Amino acid sequence: MFRVTRYLQALSDPDARPRHSSANGPAGPVVIWNLVRRCNLTCRHCYATSADKDFPGELSTDEVFAVMDDLRQYGVPVLILSGGEPLMRPDIFAISQRAKAMGFYVGLSSNGTLIDERNIEDIAAVGYDYVGISLDGMRATHDRFRRLEGAFDAALRGIRLCRDAGIKVGMRYTLTRDNARDLPDLLRLMDAEGIDKFYLSHLNYAGRGNKNRMDDAHHRMTRAAMDLIFDTCWNHIVSGRPREFVTGNNDADGVYLLHWARQRIPGGEQRLRPLLERWGGNASGVNIANIDNLGHVHPDTMWWDYDLGSVRERPFSKIWEDTRDPLMAGLKRSPRPLLGRCAACAERAICGGNSRTRAWQLTGNPWAEDPGCYLTDAEIGVTDLPERIPVTPWTRAGESFKGVSVSCVDSAGS
Repeated sequence: MFRVTRYLQALSDPDARPRHSSANGPAGPVVIWNLVRRCNLTCRHCYATSADKDFPGELSTDEVFAVMDDLRQYGVPVLILSGGEPLMRPDIFAISQRAKAMGFYVGLSSNGTLIDERNIEDIAAVGYDYVGISLDGMRATHDRFRRLEGAFDAALRGIRLCRDAGIKVGMRYTLTRDNARDLPDLLRLMDAEGIDKFYLSHLNYAGRGNKNRMDDAHHRMTRAAMDLIFDTCWNHIVSGRPREFVTGNNDADGVYLLHWARQRIPGGEQRLRPLLERWGGNASGVNIANIDNLGHVHPDTMWWDYDLGSVRERPFSKIWEDTRDPLMAGLKRSPRPLLGRCAACAERAICGGNSRTRAWQLTGNPWAEDPGCYLTDAEIGVTDLPERIPVTPWTRAGESFKGVSVSCVDSAGS
């Protein structure tokens, strides 16, 4: 997650510095927990493939409580309760109240359509630190994405009810080619409604090649969207009414902010670079974790096809520390064993190699270059890569890679 507002505030006020964890990170990661797979919507871009039905085998209330005890003892600071639609889990308020009583920062990730006058008092009584509600665009676009007429109005009602109840609430938006045109109107809606936070999630995009990045429609769209987010955030800051802007699922945003600052703010790049390098980019498998509805642990929410183990069989803390799994061993290494363009990138200290799941989905090798990087070779200092390093299939069966020796992988990532 890239906290845009914190870094731009550091540019506007030299005494302001983004908060970071210690050099070794928190004792435990932020845990995004898909407590339930059931959902009242069937959205086009759902990574959980949810539906309005019960899914067998989900963790019971007692099992959830036992996992929470282990998470807290391990030092997990944040629980983001998600789904499906978490409000469709009958014990969601009992789980949430216990999490708050244990001292977790507790967020609720909802589609917003089930937040109404009947349950807003219960939601407020939990004391959620943050409620994120998804809006995929303005009314017509959102309803098309959510496959339900009236979904936009119901979600906006949920946002307004949370706001009026004094709950910190934010809009969550996934950028795609089909809804990019709605972004300016959503930012104006945020301003008009007095909404606290805007989270832009990049689509976990794995279908593009590596040539002609400036001409690629998806990359051009992404750059335009990020320019708009940075400009809007900066305008809020300089006008004395800052709002919180955050992006996710593309750590190249940190590098792109350097280029944005270089063009607009004298000395901005020099002030930002050490702060961004301290941030370090992608934290999957290190400071970000996911538990799905069946209790399986994943390096983050986009890794549902990679199972690290079940909390029914081993405590989360044991699973998370186990680097016998080659993916976890690589994710926890610094620097990571990157290949191709990512290995040659001069800005690896900022982005951390970006999304490994995009590389995995496109090539079958989690260390291949990230096809979702929207910066040019010149912008990331890649000057001597006349041919792409061949990507060979990765095997989970051992600690090595098919066709690539460990020493070769090490040198590529050094």
